[in-house]
Amino acid sequence: MAGRAGPGTLELREVHRFPNRPVRVGGTLHWDVLALHRGVLDGLRAAGPVDGVGIDGWAVDYGLLDAGGALLGNPVHYRDTRTEGAPAEVDALLPPKELYAATGLQRLPFNTVYQLVAARGTPQFAAARRLLMIPDLISYWLTGVAGTEITNASTTQLVDPRTRDWSPVVAGRLGIDLGLFPPLRSPGDPAGLLLPEVLAETGLTGPVPVTAVGSHDTASAVVGVPAVDEDFAYIATGTWSLAGLELARPVLTEASRAANFTNELGVDGTVRYLRNIMGLWLLQECLRTWEARGTPQDLAALLAGAAGAEPLRSVVDAGDPAFLAPDDMPRRIAEACARTGQPEPRTPVEITRCVLDSLAPAHRRAVEEARALSGRTVRTVHIVGGGVHNTLLCRLTADAIGLPVVAGPAEAAAFGNVLVQARAAGVVGGSPADLRALLRATQPLRHYDPAGDRAAWDEAAERIGTGRGKEDGTCV
Repeated sequence: MAGRAGPGTLELREVHRFPNRPVRVGGTLHWDVLALHRGVLDGLRAAGPVDGVGIDGWAVDYGLLDAGGALLGNPVHYRDTRTEGAPAEVDALLPPKELYAATGLQRLPFNTVYQLVAARGTPQFAAARRLLMIPDLISYWLTGVAGTEITNASTTQLVDPRTRDWSPVVAGRLGIDLGLFPPLRSPGDPAGLLLPEVLAETGLTGPVPVTAVGSHDTASAVVGVPAVDEDFAYIATGTWSLAGLELARPVLTEASRAANFTNELGVDGTVRYLRNIMGLWLLQECLRTWEARGTPQDLAALLAGAAGAEPLRSVVDAGDPAFLAPDDMPRRIAEACARTGQPEPRTPVEITRCVLDSLAPAHRRAVEEARALSGRTVRTVHIVGGGVHNTLLCRLTADAIGLPVVAGPAEAAAFGNVLVQARAAGVVGGSPADLRALLRATQPLRHYDPAGDRAAWDEAAERIGTGRGKEDGTCV
């Protein structure tokens, strides 16, 4: 994405799109990170002259480098099964209550600490001298400068959200060498210059600075929320739905841990107090399954059909770990409905409606519990990310929560990335309020007012339970 920002100006242009296809080799699911780097280089070439570069991506996963800085194999995908049993190993060394009190992170079976415990004893891990989160790895290949951006570092479950620094207690108890991580850096910090070979490869003329942004894409997306004041909740939609609040300080209570909320670090000293919900992954996997069966579906037609389908006929727990791995998603959704005595959705339209009817109450639970646990007032819910284009999901979310929903921008992460870069360069205002005002002034937004029968949503919520996280690592 190429962005242009300045006083009264904020624009994005997609310049290159490339696939991100995980690869299973020897029973392990990997990221094809060299293909991703190739896509980044091609994108920089397509972008033409640029004044700077910022990189954001997903959380928890990492690459290991040897003493010479070479990558020790393709990074393992967080949906791989290698972490099975790792949470129990960590619990034996550091009980869940103590781990949460120290880091405030939601219990997810693929958190970086569990990946590191699972990787211990492997030849690759023994040879590793440096660990880089995925966006930091791409940045390193572009600049030759290694760093650990703080918003993504906080997803490792090794950072104390109060000090915004590593937790030596957690690392020590788990036997993790913090020396593997290069120095921490914050959004807005310089991250190096594009290397001469990168300039030659992309046709760019240097010097081109790389600036640290909220490298966890959700951290950038929250910067891209066009809120008027602090009384808002956000739902960053895509493969996952990240639903929660922007706070000044973490919530580390036992009630927060029991509800499985996470305290990830945000831009400008903020905390992203949120819950991970399985998100549109459910529908994405259905689409992939239907295509593999030779019955591909048109998404627009599915959504139009779902809008006219019977509402709340069947709902599932969008946090059920049974939905985490890639597999036959339509079958798993039907089985979940059967287990709870509900009609099994059979047709693609029925399954699509079930998915959206299930995500809306999951969004409702997250917003209501975040509000209760933090004491924060919420008057508006902002939906950003790919789900902005799904008008049915936005409408159902407003109806389920009972609050106005503002949808947009869809490319909130890219806007947040560009805004942090532009602020570091001194071309836009400095406060988060300034950045959000620029978003509101330049980006189209859509408003949804709640309607319908609240009692119907209450009944649907009863069918799928409280949705709270459980000690077994349920992802909600």
